[in-house]
Amino acid sequence: MEVGSSSSNFKLYDQFELLEFEDRLVFKSLESPDKGFSICRRQGNIEPLSDGSSSGKPPKTSTIYGVAGTIRLLAGTYVLVITSRKEVGSFLGFPVYRVESMKFLACNEALRFSNSQEKRDEAYFMSLLKTVEATPGLYYSYETDITVNLQRRCKLMEAWTSKPLWKQADPRFVWNNHLLEELIEYKLDRFIIPLLQGSFQVTQLKLKSSPATFTLLSRRCTRRLGTRMWRRGANLEGDTANFIETEQLLELEGFRCSSLQIRGSIPLLWEQIVDLSYKPQLRIIQHEQTPQVVERHFNDLYQRYEETIAVDLTDKHGDEGQLSAAYAEEMQKLPNVRYVSFDFHHVCGSSNFANLQVLYDKISEEFEKQGYFLIDKDGKILEEQRGIIRSNCIDCLDRTNVTQSYLAQQTLDIQLQRLGVFTSTEYISMFPEDYVKFRTLWAEQGDEISLEYAGTHALKGDLVRYGKQTVAGFIKDGMSALSRYYVNNFHDGIRQDALDLVSGRYTVSKSNPSPFQLNSFESFSYLPVASALLIGGLTLTTFSLQQAARNAEHYVSSVVWAGVTAGAMALVKANGRQFCSRPRLCRLL
Repeated sequence: MEVGSSSSNFKLYDQFELLEFEDRLVFKSLESPDKGFSICRRQGNIEPLSDGSSSGKPPKTSTIYGVAGTIRLLAGTYVLVITSRKEVGSFLGFPVYRVESMKFLACNEALRFSNSQEKRDEAYFMSLLKTVEATPGLYYSYETDITVNLQRRCKLMEAWTSKPLWKQADPRFVWNNHLLEELIEYKLDRFIIPLLQGSFQVTQLKLKSSPATFTLLSRRCTRRLGTRMWRRGANLEGDTANFIETEQLLELEGFRCSSLQIRGSIPLLWEQIVDLSYKPQLRIIQHEQTPQVVERHFNDLYQRYEETIAVDLTDKHGDEGQLSAAYAEEMQKLPNVRYVSFDFHHVCGSSNFANLQVLYDKISEEFEKQGYFLIDKDGKILEEQRGIIRSNCIDCLDRTNVTQSYLAQQTLDIQLQRLGVFTSTEYISMFPEDYVKFRTLWAEQGDEISLEYAGTHALKGDLVRYGKQTVAGFIKDGMSALSRYYVNNFHDGIRQDALDLVSGRYTVSKSNPSPFQLNSFESFSYLPVASALLIGGLTLTTFSLQQAARNAEHYVSSVVWAGVTAGAMALVKANGRQFCSRPRLCRLL
């Protein structure tokens, strides 16, 4: 089959007229005005477009660029629509778009018949939908599936491309999989857009006299979707947090080269609950199924990618060291997976990017044997990738980004030498303009996937961009670290609930307890309380000391207020978890 081919029978409609009536929402394709559907705003029922569906003059008309799905809450249905998009490049010749803005449209006439508790619950769920609307890093195409890597799609039957896009997609990487269920039920195939969360970066390389398209596509798995501190490690099925498949694609003179790497949290049962400290304590959850969890994880990887080299970049001391040791112990029970321990901070420090050569020397023989995927202009398979590198640090962000970009550079050099663009003594680093583009794409990819998981840009971005730490990068890392601390402690509970809701891990039902009855705590912002205690105490202590400088009698009050402040600080520290934003809807595992 010709790679990149896609049946025009299932090209998705790419623009819609949205008609918002009081009793219904009508979605009509601008390309084919007779094609569309309506949703009842009272019952939430979906119906095909009929002659009477769009009769009358609607109070509001607008243009949208897709329907990302529906979700039912207590008071009715909400429809997620794409209100703005941006074309960011092409994948195998087909345009790829990034979602710039989304909006939930309410079909919730039943809200006025709800009791006060249900209205309160619905208000909380609606606040979660607002969080979902701001989800970063969502990509899609109207003409081809972008969730399946090049090697896998080349091995699928030709009939695969004649299926609707949602059937072609890998459900692991469809961010809105749960939201699409009703549209699938009503067979609205040409309206169903599988959204991928991750990163899509593309640039043009000059490569001496051989222009090439260089693409970097990262696909986030939705099986253990979550935020940095509230989704760690694995679940009992062996799915890990922050699991991402990254594909590096080179298109040159009719040839297409694809190489894959993966990342994912350490596949043990563990947690790191925020408690206002900068680095909360790691806790390994002792469970009788831990060996089976690790085995399930790597068996799944073998089925998809064949042999795996597990590269562990964590520290070998402190909490990280204990977790790394537990991981190493479990890996000894899996003879078919090579486990490589590499203390990134010890070997590379904060700026010695080149020291990753030490890691490469350990794995180079197997890494190069795994190879990459290569096809010619006729679609003939010339090389296949047999195996994969699985990298992790604690977050699978900063150290992992640096390491994966280093390995990707080695692969790119090998590919360009194989195609005859480079001689055996030439490397991408010898061509400054192209090398900057390569590094920039990897750095921007790292920022994007970090934003999705941790809420901030990646740290150590300078090591990817420039191969060393700069003063500006050091300052940026400091600001990002502080921002990450704030987001993780005071916002991620809400973000986690939003992800659990949109992914279907939590299902809204009147038979379920109110989210305000779960986890035994009431809803209010803890940050102002903690801030008021500390700032108020410090302010009064300072004021008293200033007065004491003029009047010795104020020394006593200064000591009293200093004691109150110290007590408040001790109280906040001892009850740190209670002052942090916590998810309400689901248990951690």
